Amino acid sequence: MRQPPGGRAAWFAWAIGVSAYVLAVLHRTSLGVAGLDATHRFGISASELSTFSIVQVLVYAAMQIPVGLLVDRFGPRRVLLAGVLLLSVGQLAFAFSPTYGPALASRAVLGCGDAMTFISVLRISARWFPAAKNPMVAQLTGLAGTGGNLVTTVVLAQALHTEGWTVTFTTISLLGIAVFALIALLLRETPPGAVIAAPPVERPVSVRTQIRDSWREPGTRLGMAVHFTTQFPGNAFALLWGLPYLVEGQGMTRGEAGGMLTLLVLSNMLFGLLFGRLLLRSARARMPITMTVIGATAGCWALVLAWPSGHPPVWLLVILLVVMGSNGPASLVGLDYARSHNPIERLGTASGIANMGGFIGTMITLLGVGVLLDTLAGPAGYTAETYRWAFCWLYVPMGVGTVTILRLRGKLGRAGAF
Repeated sequence: MRQPPGGRAAWFAWAIGVSAYVLAVLHRTSLGVAGLDATHRFGISASELSTFSIVQVLVYAAMQIPVGLLVDRFGPRRVLLAGVLLLSVGQLAFAFSPTYGPALASRAVLGCGDAMTFISVLRISARWFPAAKNPMVAQLTGLAGTGGNLVTTVVLAQALHTEGWTVTFTTISLLGIAVFALIALLLRETPPGAVIAAPPVERPVSVRTQIRDSWREPGTRLGMAVHFTTQFPGNAFALLWGLPYLVEGQGMTRGEAGGMLTLLVLSNMLFGLLFGRLLLRSARARMPITMTVIGATAGCWALVLAWPSGHPPVWLLVILLVVMGSNGPASLVGLDYARSHNPIERLGTASGIANMGGFIGTMITLLGVGVLLDTLAGPAGYTAETYRWAFCWLYVPMGVGTVTILRLRGKLGRAGAF
């Protein structure tokens, strides 16, 4: 089978597909700048606030294998269209939710739509680009997605204060109309004349077999462990706890905190470019990138949490946010492990399994930090000291994930496939 062509047509197809992922990241991170507003609107505690993101991430993670199977069976274009529709409906319902219950349900719908975007874009890339370019294209996909995060931190945060809750969330939900039209009218899943391999008709592969074979591949499990361990610190900070920590724990204004979160997004973009170039040169860069990011993130958080009085200087917080900007790009290394160790007919399923990792870690972190904040809060509310102890929870999933990576790395190395 000849290699996909690449070229301008490939980049055009990728750009159409990635517009859905940018929209998904915008919707996914919208609560990150609206956490304090949600607390006042619905009259909820830190644990209840964290439940918004936990439900969203839980649905996202739970949908990864089903979405992978859907992509393998029906193609990425149809799945992307369904994802954009669910994103828009979920956000529109969130905009008009009067109470906590309906708002929680709307975040679940949004999480379902979000789950359908990234894997679909990766499958489109695999069909349009040569295999050697896929790690770089995956990093560029993540880089483009941070554009949605940048809109959240710069535009959405300001709109919430000038236009209000309902108008702001309604407006971003309506963006889905344009993206849906782009995909429906302009996206081609494959290059002209390409033949997509499929299982023989007389021996169809069952869903159970597809999942089992993907999971048995050590590269899939290593990819999931890498995604789990590298993604969750920055993800949990951007999705929910960053703004409350900087405002309530560090005494910043909302504008100053928004500027710090913008730094996280810009750092994410820079690391995406850097890691993409390194992985394009050699696949051997995957594990050094992974372990360096884990070590740097753990070290920076240790300095921040150990700082006397729980108020680290701004320069140290800047370093922490810059380092956490590497978390998202490093997590894509996990998807590259899954891609390179599975045949194309189960690539969607394997990518879905690997892509569950970071969001499971994020869910565990959101819940752990929220519970600890409510448990440790005193009469003064959520103080710097409260946040300091709550964020110590980060080291639980980080430690478990690192041990798992080292174990699976050895197994993959012994199999001669590392």
